[in-house]
Amino acid sequence: MRETASSERSRPVSSVRRKLAIASWSAPKEGNIYGTLRMDATQAQRYIAHLRETTGSRVSITHLVGKAVGLGLAKASGLNGRILWGRYIPHQTVAAAFLVSTEDGRNLAKVKIEGLDQVSCREICETLRAGASRLHKGEDEEFNKSQGPIKLLPSWLLRPVVWLTGWITGSLGFGARPLGLEAYPFGAAVITSVGMLGLDEGFVPPTPFARVPIYILIGAIRDQPMAIDGELCIRPQLTLTATLDHRFVDGFQAATLTRGVRHLLTHPWELDGLDAPPWESTASEAEGVKPD
Repeated sequence: MRETASSERSRPVSSVRRKLAIASWSAPKEGNIYGTLRMDATQAQRYIAHLRETTGSRVSITHLVGKAVGLGLAKASGLNGRILWGRYIPHQTVAAAFLVSTEDGRNLAKVKIEGLDQVSCREICETLRAGASRLHKGEDEEFNKSQGPIKLLPSWLLRPVVWLTGWITGSLGFGARPLGLEAYPFGAAVITSVGMLGLDEGFVPPTPFARVPIYILIGAIRDQPMAIDGELCIRPQLTLTATLDHRFVDGFQAATLTRGVRHLLTHPWELDGLDAPPWESTASEAEGVKPD
C-alpha cells in the first residue's frame, strides 16, 4: 500500500497543459481585480437565432461576447496595450485570444483574432471554427512547433524559458515563426468559456506568459428569476466574469468597460453596426412599411 501511494506521488505529469501550468505559476502575489457581470440574455439569444437563420453560421454567445470585448478594448485606452520597462505602451490594433480545448481536454490552445473590433460576429464565428478545426486535426504548425520544447524540458527549467519567451513575444513584440512564436500571441485579452461544461461561472487565473490585462470567462446561460419593471419574471441570464491586471486598470475604468459590454450584449444588433433589431425591419417590410 505504501509503495502504491509512493508511486502515485512520484508519477510524472500526464499532459503538456498540466506541465505548463506547473512551470508558469507560483504562489499568488500579484494585484488583480475580479468582477462578475450578470445580464438578461433574451435579446442575445434572439440575435444568435437570427444570425444562424440568415447566414447559416453557427454563431454562439462566445462570438457575441468576443465582439463586445473587442469594441470595449477599442475604447479602453488603458487596457489595449502592454507593459514594457515599467511603461504602458498601447497596441496599434485590437486582438484577443480565444482558448480551445484539445486532446480530449488534456491540453489548451488558442485562436487569435486580429482587428476584433472591426469584424462581424459571423466572421468571428467562421475564424474560430477554422482555427479550432486546424488545432483538432493537428494541422496548426505554429502550435505544433511550440509544443516540442514544452514536452522535452523538465518543469524546473521550463519555468524560466516560458517567462523569457512570454517577455520577448508579449512585451517586446518579437516573434519567431520557425519556432512557432508569434508577436503578441494573446493580444490584449484571453476569452474562454465554461458554459459548455455546464458551469455557471468561474474566474480565469492570470497566465504570466500571456501578458494580457484582461481575462474573460463565459458562463452558462440559465433561466433565473429577475425583476423587470417591478414584476418578477423568469428570463435567461448570462454570467460573465473578468480577471483584470490592476497595473492596467482601476475599479472605475473596469466599471466603465462593464457598462459598455452590458449595453452591447443587451442590444446585440449594435455589435454589427445596426441601429435597431433586424427582426423589426423584417416585420415592417412584411407589412409593406419601409423601415426608416
